[in-house]
Amino acid sequence: MSERHSAREILALVADPGSFSELPYVVRELTSDAPLGWQGYDASRARAAERTGEEESVVCGTASVEGTPAVLIAFEFGFLGGSLGERTGDRLEAAYGHARAHRLPVVPLIATGGSRMQEGMLALSQLQRVARQSALTRESGLPQIAVLRDPTTGGGWATLGAGADVVLALPGAQVGFAGSRVRPADADPAAYTAEGQAAVGSADAVVRPEELRETLGQWLRLLTTPAQEAPVPPALGIAGLPATGWEAVRRARSPERPRAQAYLDACFTHRREISGDRCGGTDTGGMLCGFGEHNGRTVAFAAQTGTATRPAGYRTAARLIRLADRLGIPVLTLVDTPGAANDAEAERQGAGAAIAEVFGAVASARVPITTLVIGEGGSGGALALAAPGNTWATPDSYFSVIAPELAAAILKRPKDDVEATAEQLRIRPQDLVELGVIRGIVHHPTESLSS
Repeated sequence: MSERHSAREILALVADPGSFSELPYVVRELTSDAPLGWQGYDASRARAAERTGEEESVVCGTASVEGTPAVLIAFEFGFLGGSLGERTGDRLEAAYGHARAHRLPVVPLIATGGSRMQEGMLALSQLQRVARQSALTRESGLPQIAVLRDPTTGGGWATLGAGADVVLALPGAQVGFAGSRVRPADADPAAYTAEGQAAVGSADAVVRPEELRETLGQWLRLLTTPAQEAPVPPALGIAGLPATGWEAVRRARSPERPRAQAYLDACFTHRREISGDRCGGTDTGGMLCGFGEHNGRTVAFAAQTGTATRPAGYRTAARLIRLADRLGIPVLTLVDTPGAANDAEAERQGAGAAIAEVFGAVASARVPITTLVIGEGGSGGALALAAPGNTWATPDSYFSVIAPELAAAILKRPKDDVEATAEQLRIRPQDLVELGVIRGIVHHPTESLSS
């Protein structure tokens, strides 16, 4: 269990000193023990107010975080377990409305046990209000970054938390739809933690409290300062073009060739990654997705790492592209895969549907997308990330309808014909330019782009 901060303490932890200003809200008149006439409800609220100094389970206001203004929503767990009631819904609705009116990102700092039983279905229905406010804010092109505190359970997790664009969590926080008193007795407790949710792709990162302001501030800056377009990174590998198709393959497969990490390091002064497909999967070893700063402005990136990309990797890339498109942030994709993972488990995880998601996200994006093939470009698993009309390649890369070995096997050719097959496929960067498949070849910084 992580340290439980009060609403005011968590606000002080993330907001720049002296910048927090509480938002006004309409006070709802309540009848005695309202709205269900739950005996003792008035007394419970009064005790909660006296103990916490708050009048409700949320404190909403504006503040700057590392210089970026935002609307902050801090839950007070000491007030009836941070539960949501009608008055909570009033405050949340007002906070989201203010965010849209003033074009501010929203940061829910969540610590809640769920809906307030003493208000019955009227309390549960507040989740619909919250979901609508979140959806309207999403449609307005404003980012939402959730911070999961201890505990984040029930409807608060299923709306404000899991529905956010980026999800950060404090170490050891209890996170899950089912709270500790209602989950199965034999349930694995590790599944209901911040670390457990990050492992299955439902949270992007676990952040220590002392690093929260800096991390949150970086995320807010990145998601609110879009660039005009994504850059075309220069080549980092060996110079000169391959003489044959098989040489192109060997160069692309060379262990000395620079991989995605090197290109991202060279392109961005700093970056933050998202993790997970929000469907229970991650592919952090095969697909790197996130946002980075280039010349003071933000570019999103989805980069293959040279391995066979898993379905979760494609779904994470699709999530990244859709988010960037909604926020008006251009996208850089780096293609480097022998192909999509094709084992039985990949099929069970929906490989075809996951690849289709990326094709659809790229095809429907309104923001500029720039693609650089930095290594292997294996079949549709690579093409899914490629921007039509704006794809470039490095000298140590190839792009092919199928790997030469597999093409030879399908054509029932002997193994000795693999190199000749590679030549027939015309997969060298210069072949791809001549065929009109790519826009040009990038060279070292001392050289110019060829188109």
